[in-house]
Amino acid sequence: MATLTHHDQEPIVIIVGAGPAGLATAACLKKFSLPTLILEKEDCYSPMWKKYAYDRLHLHLAKQFCQLPHFPFPSSSPTYIPKKEFIQYLDDYVSHCNITPLFKRTVESAFFDESTKKWNVKVRNGNSGEVEGYFSKFLVVATGEASYPFIPDVPGLESFKGEAIHTTQYKNGEKFKGKNVLVVGCGNSGMEVALDLADHGAKTSIIVRSPIHLISREMGYLGLMLSKFKVPYTVVDSIMVMLSKVIYGDISKYYGVTRPKEGPFASKLKYGKYPVFDVGTYQKIKSGEIQVLPAMTRIAGNDVMFENGKSHQFDVIVFATGFKRTTHNWLQGDNYLLNEDGFPKPEFPEHWKGKNGLYCVGLSRRGLYGIAFDSQNIATHINSLL
Repeated sequence: MATLTHHDQEPIVIIVGAGPAGLATAACLKKFSLPTLILEKEDCYSPMWKKYAYDRLHLHLAKQFCQLPHFPFPSSSPTYIPKKEFIQYLDDYVSHCNITPLFKRTVESAFFDESTKKWNVKVRNGNSGEVEGYFSKFLVVATGEASYPFIPDVPGLESFKGEAIHTTQYKNGEKFKGKNVLVVGCGNSGMEVALDLADHGAKTSIIVRSPIHLISREMGYLGLMLSKFKVPYTVVDSIMVMLSKVIYGDISKYYGVTRPKEGPFASKLKYGKYPVFDVGTYQKIKSGEIQVLPAMTRIAGNDVMFENGKSHQFDVIVFATGFKRTTHNWLQGDNYLLNEDGFPKPEFPEHWKGKNGLYCVGLSRRGLYGIAFDSQNIATHINSLL
């Protein structure tokens, strides 16, 4: 087994994952001059943005809520940053903070060794196929909310004659013009991909199964500003719901679902369910350009059967069905910090801190805003222990 082949000195901190969460944590640790090693399973940093995001993606929150520590967005950049500009920002961040992850390194196991008081991390090198071993006093899980694309087990999916993809494989609707496309999932990705397909002339349908909160970007901005000034989230929620009713009216007429019982901020904090930021999909649903369908029950060839007993034919199915985290497959001996699904067990704002020098960043379901909060706390805490 190979030992520390790449670093002359043993890192004090190992970070698993080089997405925005891992990069931000590395930058904050650098401020304290702490030797850090980032392990990334892909061949680039921020692969979700660089390789798996659709073209028209923008940050849904205003830029001041999305910047990483010690590096604000340029004042010339728009309020809602588009994908291309955010990738440029990440590139600038990495060179400005001089961050050098190790790529194609998949962590196979990590455990805390009581005798040495160190984390023992075994990693598969994707280039050589060899297993490498690394040791550190602290371990940071920065694998993100979106780790592995999840496609549900739909009876008959294997018989589907068309193309079935996850949103991570979707770039834009150009090649789907004139095709019957079904989008499965009505979160932000599903709604935006449906809009993009309709804009490109695809005959678009979307499955909406569960209650949703529909808000505009401006409402989201207002909600965050109120929260920043310590307005209780129950008050923020009632303002959001009231505004949503004024702007969108009775959504059940078009979506076939109602708003959840709890407000958008409460839903997000309790269940990690983001409100849907409407960037134009609502109008297209209202006008009938996008058809809303209930849950599907099974697939047979090109026919998709739905809960209401009807069936429709599709050429393409796009699954906007989210992600699964696999931290529990490699992280051993942690019964305190993360649950089976890879999210923190402790409540916010103490969610980032585990035991034996274990931390997690970017898992509080607060997006880039949460990443900035976690990474600065972690770096300050580690520095205070040394």
